[in-house]
Amino acid sequence: MKFRATLFTLLLALVTSLALACGDDEGSPSAATPTASSATHPAATATKASGNIILATTTSTQDSGLLDVLVPMFEDESGYSVMVIAVGSGQAIEMGSRGDADVVLAHSPRAEEEFVARGDGIERNWVMYNDFIIVGPQADPAGVAQAADAADALTRIFNAGARFTSRGDDSGTHTKELGLWSKASLDPTGQSWYAETGQGMGATLQVASQQGAYTLSDRATFLAQRDNLDLEIVNEGDGSLLNPYTVIVVNPDVHSGVNAAGARAFAAFLVRDDIQDVIAAFGMDEFGEPLFFPSAGVDPTAG
Repeated sequence: MKFRATLFTLLLALVTSLALACGDDEGSPSAATPTASSATHPAATATKASGNIILATTTSTQDSGLLDVLVPMFEDESGYSVMVIAVGSGQAIEMGSRGDADVVLAHSPRAEEEFVARGDGIERNWVMYNDFIIVGPQADPAGVAQAADAADALTRIFNAGARFTSRGDDSGTHTKELGLWSKASLDPTGQSWYAETGQGMGATLQVASQQGAYTLSDRATFLAQRDNLDLEIVNEGDGSLLNPYTVIVVNPDVHSGVNAAGARAFAAFLVRDDIQDVIAAFGMDEFGEPLFFPSAGVDPTAG
């Protein structure tokens, strides 16, 4: 746990120094299936507490701006201080597996199920969902806009040898992309037009925009950055592009340094009815549409 403590100390020091520089300018393992509702956790109404929580999460929750709304609300209400580490879902889950995080918010279903099945995570709960989209240059050289579904879209990109930018970072988005290539019975690895950034969604969108390439993105991050991108949505609506998010408490019985009380309080906060309403409204004022849809207690992939 030395790494975990050192990580939190360094990150907290960095945040503190940046704030000063700115001045006044402004339990036991559960089944892998997410639990049914916030009623599962009696901490659904947070009480004032103290202490630090490390949240390992995907870059889309950060890049979309959602956590900039939710985390301060939780901190003000609960008394906890949340350190957000936004990486790919695979990396977030790996942090939880090492006990270097208290709670995980991710969108990589298979990896999440394995995380819980190993006993590293407990109390997995549906939080929200949106969808993935394929974006690309306005000229659409591969004719992706005419594709019947996402697999057909990637087939057209492959056959045209059109540039495609992949995250290549073991994130939920990267995992989804690889699944779509597999569904199309194609392997772009080694193709001259296929490049991996090894970076988060925001950075990958910027690279794709600069290079006139296609990429797979979650809708929330794309909409949040659309004004700075020379990219358009060229394929959407395929049922296989659904993108669910769950919250998972890191198992304190396996990782003794975990702040289980804080993790449970944050997880319960996310699935509360009033916070689900905040999630449902997020993005409406700026984009005219929500960036996420609340789904506490409901598997959005079922039916």
